[in-house]
Amino acid sequence: MAQRARIAAVLGPTNTGKTHYAIDRMLGHRTGMIGLPLRLLAREVYDKVVKARGPSVAALVTGEERIVPPRAQYWICTVEAMPEGMGCDFVAIDEIQLCADPERGHVFTDRLLRMRGLHETLFLGADTMRGPISALVPGVEFLRRERMSQLSYLGSKKISRMPPRSAIVGFSVDNVYAIAELIRRTKGGAAVVMGALSPRTRNAQVELYQNGEVDYLVATDAIGMGLNLDIDHVAFSSLTKFDGRRMRELMPNELAQIAGRAGRGMRDGTFGTTGEAGQIPDDWVEAITAHSFTPLRKLNWRNAKLSFGTPEKLIESLEMSPEDPTLVKAREADDLMALKSLTAQAEVRARASSPQAVQLLWDVCRIPDFRGISHGEHSGLLSVIYGHLHERGSIPREFIAQQVQRIDRTDGDIDALSKRLAYIRTWTYVAQRRNWVDDESHWREATRAVEDSLSDALHARLTQRFVDRRTSVLLRRLKQKETLLAEVNDNGEVTVEGEFVGRLEGFRFRQDAGATGQEAKTLKTASLQALAPHFHLRADRFYNAPDTEIDFTEQGGLMWGAQAVGKLVKGDDPLKPRISVFVDEEAGHDVAQKVERRLQHFIDRKIAALFEPLLAIQRDEALAGLARGFAFRLVETMGIIPRSQVAEDVKQLDQDSRGALRKHGVRFGQYTIFMPLLLKPAPTRLRLVLWSLANGLDHFPEAPPPGLVTVPNIRDVPMQHYTLAGYRPAGERAIRIDMLERLADMLRGEDSRGGFEAKPDMLSITGMTLDQFADLMQGMGYRAEKGERSKVRAADRVVTETSEPEAEPAEEQPVFDAARELEATPAAMADPADMPAAADAVPEAIELEDEGVAPVAEDAQGEEVSDHIAETPEEEILPGTAPDEALAGPEMEAFYTFTWGGTRGARGGRQGQGQGAREPRDGGQAREPREGGSRRAPRDRDAGAGAGAEGAGGGERRGKGGPKGGGKPGQGGRGKGGPKGGGKGPRPDSGPKTFESRPEKKDRIDPDNPFAAALMGFKSKS
Repeated sequence: MAQRARIAAVLGPTNTGKTHYAIDRMLGHRTGMIGLPLRLLAREVYDKVVKARGPSVAALVTGEERIVPPRAQYWICTVEAMPEGMGCDFVAIDEIQLCADPERGHVFTDRLLRMRGLHETLFLGADTMRGPISALVPGVEFLRRERMSQLSYLGSKKISRMPPRSAIVGFSVDNVYAIAELIRRTKGGAAVVMGALSPRTRNAQVELYQNGEVDYLVATDAIGMGLNLDIDHVAFSSLTKFDGRRMRELMPNELAQIAGRAGRGMRDGTFGTTGEAGQIPDDWVEAITAHSFTPLRKLNWRNAKLSFGTPEKLIESLEMSPEDPTLVKAREADDLMALKSLTAQAEVRARASSPQAVQLLWDVCRIPDFRGISHGEHSGLLSVIYGHLHERGSIPREFIAQQVQRIDRTDGDIDALSKRLAYIRTWTYVAQRRNWVDDESHWREATRAVEDSLSDALHARLTQRFVDRRTSVLLRRLKQKETLLAEVNDNGEVTVEGEFVGRLEGFRFRQDAGATGQEAKTLKTASLQALAPHFHLRADRFYNAPDTEIDFTEQGGLMWGAQAVGKLVKGDDPLKPRISVFVDEEAGHDVAQKVERRLQHFIDRKIAALFEPLLAIQRDEALAGLARGFAFRLVETMGIIPRSQVAEDVKQLDQDSRGALRKHGVRFGQYTIFMPLLLKPAPTRLRLVLWSLANGLDHFPEAPPPGLVTVPNIRDVPMQHYTLAGYRPAGERAIRIDMLERLADMLRGEDSRGGFEAKPDMLSITGMTLDQFADLMQGMGYRAEKGERSKVRAADRVVTETSEPEAEPAEEQPVFDAARELEATPAAMADPADMPAAADAVPEAIELEDEGVAPVAEDAQGEEVSDHIAETPEEEILPGTAPDEALAGPEMEAFYTFTWGGTRGARGGRQGQGQGAREPRDGGQAREPREGGSRRAPRDRDAGAGAGAEGAGGGERRGKGGPKGGGKPGQGGRGKGGPKGGGKGPRPDSGPKTFESRPEKKDRIDPDNPFAAALMGFKSKS
């Protein structure tokens, strides 16, 4: 080194021209070398030198690229790839503050300590390095350079509000891609720059940004290392990063290095944050804008004087600690980790038996892990490469050809291409090493060609994914103040510059889903300008449309045909909802007002038509007192009230009040008080919507399909929803309340204590099977007991004609009022057995027989049945039945006996009150009851006399149906309709009985018979 060799440290913030100064100083010498932190920056400086002096004197040396002309004078290198012992006149190290970097710091520190130019040496970097440099480099000259423009802080901004010519910085590949995708949707597109990109891809992406096709750049912190781009604002998406070992916060000096990329030359720049990064602390902001940071005190160091005697000696020399207090031992780097991993392999230790083999092993371990898959997989690859180099002196042609050929594919997405680029970088690095491959020039060109093709494919994929070409064209035309041509056809389809961009639905513009970001805003602006006159024409047509074209949905929406034009919202009165219209702001206030008035007219008329009975009772001034209050409750519940909720109010209503309410169609049912007209499908559908609005529900209950008597009872659905829909849950189904009241009328005439069976009419009105009906009855509080009996075929019955007239109701017959009976019960739900049937309103019926006519038994259908009792088993075979079939037993059928849930079963309840068998006049055996008599007694003729006793608990208690006089205990005294004297008691056999479907005589007076009063007179005289 010359005695007057200059060593200078040019320190200062970014945008001070330090790198430009170093290039000028290098070109002033005959030879020179400059070390740069990134190969991207190295490529940029190389291009500048080539432009200034030509390619014949400029060399580029990086880990994956080596361009060395025969007469190279100026060497542009990455710091790790700087050749030693060249003896250049000039040497410069850029970004010297990276001496403190935990990953690469020891390499920069080594260059600071050992790399010198024969005539001049420059160290370029931040002012924080002044102390360590003065301590480690004697005789150094310090030059301070000030920033040429101002840097200011703008705080946090949303990406959607990011100003043009901005760079958004992320610290991971996934983060960069996510930000780029978001910018594409909101701003039209972004260029992507990362350190992992090849120089070719990086340059192509930067060109997109520099020529104005996109206004945004998304990059990693790689842009902080000297890349000179036209950036006005830098935004950090995060203030933490993964440094290879752990997540850590960025230091103020690191933020300043990146933020300093904003503002080039004399143009000022700004910086800030975006996304979830939060605000930068105030003291950090002050330090960044004033370029004042805590000086560095320790630099990372690793011993450069290595011992290659054995692998163990090499590891020991690499792990030596520094003697200078300014230096600290660097943490274990990837190459040292790879060395330890390979040394642990017996085969590798056997090969590394000489200093030359150990040095070769170290050179192999220094191959960077470009793939970044895992440490173990990388070590495996290094082991294979070392084996080939140690055994053959070079890597076999077939092996490297196979590896390169497998990577040479340009299909796949961004991730696939990025992985292949990382893989080819390994073999590009190998091809650049001298004597590692045969025909070095061929493999350098081959690997470079594969890298270039992958780079071009990756650039195309990045552009395709993160840049919308149509958007960029539109943005440029807008900047040039050109008007975009937009049109609307008769179908509401909107086109801009001949391209479909959306359609008009109702009074809202629906943009094409393919348009995003700035393009979407641009297209919408142009489209709405064209739609302005169309909105008014459509509003006029809607205002004059008939009500038949407008409808409401079960969720409160308002439709004009198939297009949504508004929705119902809660009003001051549940029966007077308000309107919220779906009209774009660009349509104007007049259009919105016209649409709102038309929809308000529609819903007001709809409510008036469907709820006319409810509105009429609300307006009736004649209602007063309790009747008016009850009417108010009915309006409040929209025409349906469960009786259990107003039981006390109903009791207080007199007959005049009830009559006044009945005139308005109010029906007082056993279970529900309702207005039948409001149970129709259309009022029910509207009632559910209005009630849901009044109660502020987010999701409205839907009305059941029209025409269904029962619907499934879904446990999660509230009871009130069923009530509003006009149904009452009972068991697994819910029954319509009007049909429930009809069923209740039928059940009122049944013996709910003694037990009764379902009639065909009951099954008919519910539309259920017998099993389903049993479940319904259980849900209503009844007990259902299932049994089996012999089925009587229709062919076995003898059809007879009866001359009994159709019963007509008597004029003087008292009418049963269920409401009054319910009022007399303390509970809201009374036992149906305690409610008198119509037949119970008249005295006990008498039997009229024509003289000379023997009584004839009848079955349930009124058909005659022979009195002959079979004396032999053969006679029991039914007519038309084969003997084998008869011997096999009768066909069985299932039936249910229903009793009120609070009583015993059919045999233990209060049976036959006034419905037992009548005693014959000659004191003989009692006859079978007629139809309309007991529904619980055994059908065999011998059991008729004891039926009343059995129904009264065996005749052991006096009372209704108990023994009246001289009956002996156990013989069944006379019950109501039972024998007067000691009639026959039950058979001694207490086992199971077999019942047949035998006829019952009508021994009671039909209350609806017009001659009932006269017959009762005869009865009273007898």
